[in-house]
Amino acid sequence: MAGVEIRGLRKHFGDLRAVDGVDLSIGDGEFLVLLGPSGCGKTTLLRMIAGLERPTAGEIRIGGERVDGQVPPRARGIAMVFQSYALYPHRTVFRNISFPLEACGTPRHQIAEKVQWASEMFGLSRLLKRYPRQLSGGERQRVALCRALVRNPKVFLFDEPLANLDAKLRNTARDELKRFQRQVGTTSTYVTHDQVEAMGLGDRIAVMDRGRVRQIGTPREVYEDPVDTFVATFVGQPPMNLLELGDASLPPRTLLGFRPEHFLPRSMLAPGEELRPFRFRVRRVEYLGSDRYVYGSVPEGADATVIAKLPGTVTAAIPEGEVQEFAVPKRMLRYFDADTGSRRAQ
Repeated sequence: MAGVEIRGLRKHFGDLRAVDGVDLSIGDGEFLVLLGPSGCGKTTLLRMIAGLERPTAGEIRIGGERVDGQVPPRARGIAMVFQSYALYPHRTVFRNISFPLEACGTPRHQIAEKVQWASEMFGLSRLLKRYPRQLSGGERQRVALCRALVRNPKVFLFDEPLANLDAKLRNTARDELKRFQRQVGTTSTYVTHDQVEAMGLGDRIAVMDRGRVRQIGTPREVYEDPVDTFVATFVGQPPMNLLELGDASLPPRTLLGFRPEHFLPRSMLAPGEELRPFRFRVRRVEYLGSDRYVYGSVPEGADATVIAKLPGTVTAAIPEGEVQEFAVPKRMLRYFDADTGSRRAQ
């Protein structure tokens, strides 16, 4: 195992700055998730770590060794799992898993031992004689993970490996992937645009936008204390509410931010809690089973859309078209500069 150090990393394609000065430290054994929208540079960053893209500038070190120069992908001690799985259709599960061992001349008895060990870890022992066409999507994903595992890499790189699975199977596969990483303890970097995956898998999350890392932190830190309005609205579903109120008690051009689950009818908030009250005009209510989303506006916020997230078990009527008394605990409020988007001190 080994940590990964990235300093001043850049990748330009002509005038396009796909990665624009990234600094990252990934600890030995850590599971770091690169989260961001399409085109933010997260896959390009992963491919530079793997050696599939050459940096325009900057340094990459794996286990203290600089690898961004002439060190080829096969010599970097990495294993990469792709979204497409990239299985060989004419090879059995056993021979798909064994392929990297065969390629480097591992003795046959060691190949058999390693394949058996890895396949047992992922519950694939009974499938070793089958071909990829005979497997489910989840089973193919596990074969790809096994093939990476038998290489005993220093670092795992995952490029949206769960994206092709349906929602139910993706939840199961996410749990298996997290358990697998905890069991083997290998440093891992995972690319996704799915915040649920990021929050569920990562020890830390690096939120990227336009080639730069906007914030690095634990899932709780990124969600509860976003450093700017991009992170505040990208992480969280529904996104954080942002209102420019023109409140005399606030500096000019200040955005007031609060999560939808903290915006509640006053009757639901704890007695003695210091509150910021709002008059909330309800436009629409969505019942989603465990949750209820209430859409509306507050007059003092220039009628911008505001969302409240209530438990689905709430039985109190919330009539559409009426003005309700809502509030947010003051300790849950976050303040941002309306011009720069940066977080302001509270």
